[in-house]
Amino acid sequence: MRIESQAIIVAVRPHGEHGAIVRALTEHDGLQAGYVRGGKSRRLRPVLVPGNEVQAEYRARTDEQLPHLSVELSHSRAFLLGEPLAAAGLEWSCALVATVLAEGQPYPQVYQGLDGLLSAIEAAPSARGWAAALVSFELLVLAELGFGLDFSECAATGARDDLAFVSPKTGRAVSEAAAAGYRDRLLPLPAFLIGTTGTPVWEEIGDGLRLTGHFLARDLLIERQAEVLAARERLVERLKRMSG
Repeated sequence: MRIESQAIIVAVRPHGEHGAIVRALTEHDGLQAGYVRGGKSRRLRPVLVPGNEVQAEYRARTDEQLPHLSVELSHSRAFLLGEPLAAAGLEWSCALVATVLAEGQPYPQVYQGLDGLLSAIEAAPSARGWAAALVSFELLVLAELGFGLDFSECAATGARDDLAFVSPKTGRAVSEAAAAGYRDRLLPLPAFLIGTTGTPVWEEIGDGLRLTGHFLARDLLIERQAEVLAARERLVERLKRMSG
């Protein structure tokens, strides 16, 4: 088994006295884990940071064996760890990918989406330029794993206009008119997710995060995987303080 690919590091775990097990997302070979000899060394610690882009080479004698992984830094985002909000966004997005994707399955759209989101965080650490992109990335992950939401038409009437809510049960859009009488049981549908507004305001972004958070917790991050939601909660709290 041998894979050579550009990859985004999404998780690092110490292993033994000197090594580390690193999980990285590749575009065409999906999520791959490998053992990095000397992963705790002064030379490699700045390289093995979630969010960093590396040139990765995996080698193993059999498909069942944990591959040995060698990495060469292509692009560092480690400086973002000094920005609390940007660091929280990076931590959550990488943790989500590392937790929910099946290893070895290609998810090219998720790879491209994660790369785009991390680039947006890097370009605008204040979150004004990337909070909406985070919502879109979470929707992408849900869709790629078979839990996509449907904003194409009203679930009750089939109308394509005036869509304002989402059913927390079906994940389908509901129009303003059809929601009369039970809108308190629905989730708000931010206009920026259906392309009816320009740059979203913080209230819309908050609605978007509540929307995706509901379905992530219900459909993907369950049982032991739910532990990763703590990273998302830290991020959402920081965004709330910023918007307030």
